[in-house]
Amino acid sequence: MDCAASEGPVPGDGRTASAKIVIAGGFGAGKTTTIGSVSDIAPLRTEARITTASEGTDDTTHVRGKSTTTVAMDFGRVALAHDLVLYLFGTPGQDRFWFMWDDLAHGAIGAVIVVDSRRLADSFAPVDYFEARGLPFVVALNAFDGASPHTPEQVRDALGLDPAVPVVRCDARQRTDVVPVLIRVVEHALLTHCRSTS
Repeated sequence: MDCAASEGPVPGDGRTASAKIVIAGGFGAGKTTTIGSVSDIAPLRTEARITTASEGTDDTTHVRGKSTTTVAMDFGRVALAHDLVLYLFGTPGQDRFWFMWDDLAHGAIGAVIVVDSRRLADSFAPVDYFEARGLPFVVALNAFDGASPHTPEQVRDALGLDPAVPVVRCDARQRTDVVPVLIRVVEHALLTHCRSTS
């Protein structure tokens, strides 16, 4: 792909471009909420009730009201413009379901890692996963209760992120917060591709 002249649809030519984005993160970080708040269609959710089998495995300290969890994937669709559609694939957060991540990430142009900054340790594995595969990603700091205890710079340092990785605040419940995150990951993916081919 020539970064100076896209091979895809030209604005105004009537064609629509589409791209796959993975929404990832730790258990209870807000992945399902992120997709649900922005999807133009009723999102597909594969949720199951949290049972005693997860006791001692899933840390529900900061998500005590959580009664369900994603066991396969979430799916949503959002049109960022009349000629650009994103297909959103949400990963399950628990370690025991991570065998599905490779299939969900296949063909994606980028990822959003939703981070609960009260539980930064849950974000190391998703960051390592996408770094190891060379898939561009953006870190979205989900503001639980409308607040985040750490600044983007503190989170960048704590997670050891490359300076080129965008770190942005958002409220996963608000479409107006999530759309800019999705725009950012598309831009970051394009810039990463252009750097790698120049």
